[in-house]
Amino acid sequence: MKKFILIILFIVPVSIVLKAQQLPQITQYMENNYAINPAFAGINDYYQLKTTVRNMWVGVPNAPKTTILSIYGKKSEKIGIGGSVYNDEAAAFSRIGGNISYAYHTQLTTDINLSLSLQAGFLQHKLIKDGLTIQQLEDPLFQGGDVVRAIPDATFGTVVYATNWHFGISVPQLLANNLDLKDKKVIYLEDVNSEGKFNRHYYLVGAYRHELNPFWAIEPSVLFKSTSTTNQFDVGVKGIWDDKLWLGSSYRSNGDISAIAGYTIDDRYIIGYSADVLNDLGMTHEFVLGIKFLGLQEKELSK
Repeated sequence: MKKFILIILFIVPVSIVLKAQQLPQITQYMENNYAINPAFAGINDYYQLKTTVRNMWVGVPNAPKTTILSIYGKKSEKIGIGGSVYNDEAAAFSRIGGNISYAYHTQLTTDINLSLSLQAGFLQHKLIKDGLTIQQLEDPLFQGGDVVRAIPDATFGTVVYATNWHFGISVPQLLANNLDLKDKKVIYLEDVNSEGKFNRHYYLVGAYRHELNPFWAIEPSVLFKSTSTTNQFDVGVKGIWDDKLWLGSSYRSNGDISAIAGYTIDDRYIIGYSADVLNDLGMTHEFVLGIKFLGLQEKELSK
């Protein structure tokens, strides 16, 4: 029964009745912010490599798993670049994608800056039918053999930022492509409409860092996600000690509550962990690993 639920949950993104959110969610979005908005590339004076690994509903067979690898940073004073690859899978369905981005930074005031970014890439969607137990055998989506489809993808993003705060908006799945997952080799399915639309998503993200004293800081954050009919928000807060250790928690509007912890080694290596502790289908674990590369020299930034 749980496997059947997973199939239904993952088939929704390519169903003609889809109006819900189609993209994987991550809890530690502040540690890998490029994964939700490409305009974060170039805000810091260094390149960084981040990996997010999320295993949902531990104990449920074939539960969703998401892996994101991002590298991004400042190319020059006004230019940020980045790229990412990701894999998202559950039961018989999987999505693999990759993209690159360009961000332009400009100064609004002496303390506030603006970043505008465009990201382009591809998405491969796969349906593996072997081994599935189908309750509705006449469903056209499950007739014939395995199906693999590749489509272009794009994201627009913008971030307004200062030293201790930022606010950003991004629009993933900007192209709003259609995706047909029926097997085209099955002749009698030619007149069956099985197209699903990739809805545009709208992300609003913000955070503010407040210094309590020379050693402690507190950072609340919020992420609001919206499609044409579905809204969801995450609110979180973390306490940061000496820019090395952080502990926090977050709440998601679907009822999930997460515990978050992380540590920075030698101001270069990052380790983060979160656990969604209130979920009817089971515990969800998420890991973030990162490395910061050396910042650009002043003469390079002046080019």
